[in-house]
Amino acid sequence: MRYLTAVHTDVGIKKKTNQDSALIMEAETDIGNILLAVICDGMGGLSKGEVASAALIQAFSDWFKNELPAIIGQGLDHRAVFNAFGNIAFEMNARIGSYGAKCGVSLGTTVVAMLFAGGRYYIMNIGDSRIYKMSDTIYQLTKDQTYIQREIDLGRMTPEEASVSDKRNVLLQCVGASDSIIPDFYSEELKPGDCYLLCCDGFRHVVAPHEFFARMNSQMMTDENTMKETLVYFTELNKNRRETDNITAVLVRVD
Repeated sequence: MRYLTAVHTDVGIKKKTNQDSALIMEAETDIGNILLAVICDGMGGLSKGEVASAALIQAFSDWFKNELPAIIGQGLDHRAVFNAFGNIAFEMNARIGSYGAKCGVSLGTTVVAMLFAGGRYYIMNIGDSRIYKMSDTIYQLTKDQTYIQREIDLGRMTPEEASVSDKRNVLLQCVGASDSIIPDFYSEELKPGDCYLLCCDGFRHVVAPHEFFARMNSQMMTDENTMKETLVYFTELNKNRRETDNITAVLVRVD
């Protein structure tokens, strides 16, 4: 399979530093082209959030270059990928937490990581960054690990109440600031023409999913320049609608 990609990040209208980090890596292997996309959102309001997000991105980059080839050689499957993703998260949770304790600061990061390989995608999610798939319509592939999502699941809060809750940004867990973490994992076959959007919460707070689909469907996302321009468009739309967080997104089209 072939992949078209675009990435865009912006500090936004309020914060002085961009605590988001993003990664796209691609390689030709014995099982065809493979691609890794990752977005990490350093915890807003926590000191040195950009350090946490950058450290986790570096860990995924090192894994892609140094360890993934052996996993492919041994026979790629969901257990091997999810074990590797989980090990990265657990190790970095301990390392970032230890660094924070040593420096006397609190820091952490969300993560959505997505590997495209062997005709499937493999996803890990911790926190409230998201991944959407756009095919016949738009599908949210990940579930937020947040207080309001838990309350919705338990029937104690409606989506409308959640959208205006003062606890909208309260995470149940993140890498580096949680005593223990439980990642969510997802896998599915890839289909040519499908597009995947990875984004931090700042990219989607004030934009509805149907707005993404109207401009990011496969009929429109036919080349990387258009994909990049679309990410810039939504970034500026977020800023015009007074989104105050950092804004970062990755777009991948499968061909």
